[in-house]
Amino acid sequence: MEKAKYPDIKVTFLGTGTSSGVPMVACPCEVCASPHDRDKRLRSSILVQSATTTLVVDTTPDFRTQMLRENVRQLDAVLFTHPHKDHIAGLDDVKAFNYFQSKPMAVYANLLTQKALKREFYYIFEENKYPGVPDIRLHTIDLDPFVVGDITVTPILVYHLEMPVLGFRFGKFTYITDANRIPDEEKQKIRGSEALVLNALRKKPHISHFNLEEAVQTVRELEIPHGYFTHISHQLGLHDRINAELPPGIELAWDGLTLAF
Repeated sequence: MEKAKYPDIKVTFLGTGTSSGVPMVACPCEVCASPHDRDKRLRSSILVQSATTTLVVDTTPDFRTQMLRENVRQLDAVLFTHPHKDHIAGLDDVKAFNYFQSKPMAVYANLLTQKALKREFYYIFEENKYPGVPDIRLHTIDLDPFVVGDITVTPILVYHLEMPVLGFRFGKFTYITDANRIPDEEKQKIRGSEALVLNALRKKPHISHFNLEEAVQTVRELEIPHGYFTHISHQLGLHDRINAELPPGIELAWDGLTLAF
């Protein structure tokens, strides 16, 4: 068995918004009208970097903007959590990395997500490809740990209503989005993390996402020192106001936030 690798990593929140983003199109609410940077949220994704490896979790509809904002020049792999459009829609833009890196993009996804990728981006998988379409190499993942470059990735099974979704642990850091239930056996994979990211859509209960109270309870139950919330909707409220209500050690993430482990 290959020994797990836990290099020092940097994690950047590329986006922290829900599927509609914040501000939401045509919405006049105080959050969507806020001029403050931390109330502006692209769709949820993270960039994970070690000294030699760079990967992205999910390619949102804002993927191009996120790559340009963070000045990403190297990308070794894309990891997908699940097949919803706000998490896969930006895949076409990996073609820029194909061109400048002169190699296919490694894409890690379970079979459910691969089915959606082949449907939504059928032209990538055709035998006779049109020139210039993205060049990717699919890697099937389940719940077994795998290695990308020098980074060991541990998948964590969570549920988004009835849909299985993959969270990922990278050493001391665990990232989970689009979930409202974590099986007890999967919680054991999270324990011992230094930081846990969870979706916290809004204050009111939701059919397929943790609300703010449930996300706080999960961080406390798992005894994680630092909790960060993502996949936030305009319904949650203004960033600074909600942050002031949260207990010590827990805060809302924001676009561009960088953590080191």
